[in-house]
Amino acid sequence: MDKEKDILKWFNGALSEEEIKSLHETGDVDTLEKINFYGAQFEVPKRDVEAALNDFKTNYLTKTKKEETKVRKLNISFISKIAAAVLLLVTVSYLLLSNNTFTLETSFAQNKQISLPDGSEVTLNAGSKLSYVKDSWEKERNLELDGEAFFKVSKGEKFTVQMDEGTVQVLGTQFNIKDRKNYFDVQCFEGKVSVTYGKETVILTKGKAFRIVNEKDVNVYDITSENPSWMQNESTFDRVPLSQVIEELERQYDIVIKTNDVDTTQLYTGTFAHNNKELALQSVTIPLRMTYTIEDKKVIFYNHGSK
Repeated sequence: MDKEKDILKWFNGALSEEEIKSLHETGDVDTLEKINFYGAQFEVPKRDVEAALNDFKTNYLTKTKKEETKVRKLNISFISKIAAAVLLLVTVSYLLLSNNTFTLETSFAQNKQISLPDGSEVTLNAGSKLSYVKDSWEKERNLELDGEAFFKVSKGEKFTVQMDEGTVQVLGTQFNIKDRKNYFDVQCFEGKVSVTYGKETVILTKGKAFRIVNEKDVNVYDITSENPSWMQNESTFDRVPLSQVIEELERQYDIVIKTNDVDTTQLYTGTFAHNNKELALQSVTIPLRMTYTIEDKKVIFYNHGSK
């Protein structure tokens, strides 16, 4: 007899008398009767089918909405992480680039001198800025200049100074560059200097200088000094527009100069000192028949007799 089938038939009341007798002989009837008795005490809970369907719909939709909300939050979090990663990359790149660039600046009435990695020396005049990339210096000696500087270049590979107005290249020499608004001037004190302005290139030898004023007045002229005058705390001009002289006075003395009925395009030839403001103002105004008033850091130039 298949015992499992007999037990199932017994619960269903489908056993024959002979099968029941055989089951009694195994001793399992008492156990089965107890199971049957206690099983009868349990009642399968009744369930309203329609209500159950409604509950299912409600629970399912609620769960679905929660899952959608959770997915959206996940997407926002993911996008935020990407944005943070991009920001970090940009920041690190900027810091690396910044740390790789050497910059030297001077303010009003200030000069600074530095030695470059190759032993070359640079002296910055007031209100100037010089920079170069440290990592590439051994391969190419390139600098950027905004303002005025005197260079004493050690012999070696090509030495290049780049400015908005032009480019200067040398191998080993001494020269001065002045790159101001509407004024570009290069003076060679030793060796040779190649000056490129626009599409033209000029070679300067010792004692020669190249100047452009207002992007049109081009002039090659002679110099007799051994270095630029500003390195002796003086500013010297040879037929230079008064507007450029005024700007240099402002840089060297940290003052503001206004003009009243004065032609700032007139040319000035002369020198003013960097250590005496009153004397410097007189050195500029008297030869041009002007006068001036001064109050703290404000100076006004007048035509002589117009005040």
